[in-house]
Amino acid sequence: MLQIVEKKLEHYGTTADYYGDLILNFATEYGLKLLGAIAIFLIGKWLAKQFLKLMRRGMERAQVDATLILFSSNVIYVALIIAIVVAAASNLGINTSSFIAIFGAAGLAIGLALKDTLANVGAAVLIIFFRPFKVNDAIEVSGVAGTVKAINLFSTTLTTADNRSIIIPNGTLVAGNIINNTSNIHRRIDLILDIDYQDDLRVAKEVISNVLSEHPRVLKEPAFVVAVGALAANSVQLYARPWVFSEEYWDVRFELIEAIKLKFDEHHITVPFPQMDLHVRKG
Repeated sequence: MLQIVEKKLEHYGTTADYYGDLILNFATEYGLKLLGAIAIFLIGKWLAKQFLKLMRRGMERAQVDATLILFSSNVIYVALIIAIVVAAASNLGINTSSFIAIFGAAGLAIGLALKDTLANVGAAVLIIFFRPFKVNDAIEVSGVAGTVKAINLFSTTLTTADNRSIIIPNGTLVAGNIINNTSNIHRRIDLILDIDYQDDLRVAKEVISNVLSEHPRVLKEPAFVVAVGALAANSVQLYARPWVFSEEYWDVRFELIEAIKLKFDEHHITVPFPQMDLHVRKG
C-alpha cells in the first residue's frame, strides 16, 4: 500500500500536488451534483408554490370553505416538499430507496389507523371538484334537510329551518342521494287541492287559476298548470303547478295555500275531510 502511494507521489511530484489534485477531482465530481441538487430543490419549491397558488384560486372560485383551503394547501405543500427533497438527495447519489420504504410503511400504518377519517377527506375532495352543492344551498341528504353553512375536510354542517345544526361526515354524505333544492334558478310548487264531488269543478279550477295569475311572485314562464289529478274516494283532487324562484319557494307556497282556501270559502267550495256517521239503535 505504501509503495502505491509512493509511486503516486512520484507521479505528482509532491504530496501537496497529489492532495490538491484529489480535492479538485472530488469538487468537480460532487460539486456538480450538489449544484444540481440545489437547483432541483429551488426550482421544485418554486413550482410547488405556483401550483398551490393556482389550486387556492380555483378553490376560492368554487367558494370552498377557507379552513379547508388552508388545510389542503398545507398538506399538499408538505407532500411536494418531501418529494422534492427525495429527488434532490437522489441526484447527490444518496440511496433513497430506504427513505421511500420508510415513508411507504408509515403511510400504510397511518392509512389503516385513520381509514374512516381519510374516507371523509376523500369525500371532501369529491365535493370540492364535482360541486354537488355549495355553501348556502338548500339540500336534502341522509334523511335530513337544511342549508349548507360550512364544508370542511371531514364533515359538512347544515342548518335546519328551526335553526339546529346538523354535522354530517363527508363519507356518509356522498355515499347517498343528494337533493339540491337551490341548484336551479326556478322551482315548481306542487299543490294537491281536494274539493267535494258536489262542488262545481269548473269554478274551482277558475278560482285556483285566478289566485295563481294574480300572485306577483308566480312566474309567467314557465306557465302554471291547473288540472284534475285524481278522482279519490272522498274528493276530486286538483293539481296546481306554479313556478317560482327557488329562494322564494316556501314563502310563495304558504301564501298560495292561504289565498286559495280564502277564495274557496268565498265561492262556497268545500274541502272534504274524513267523517264517520254513528247510528244508535234502541232495544
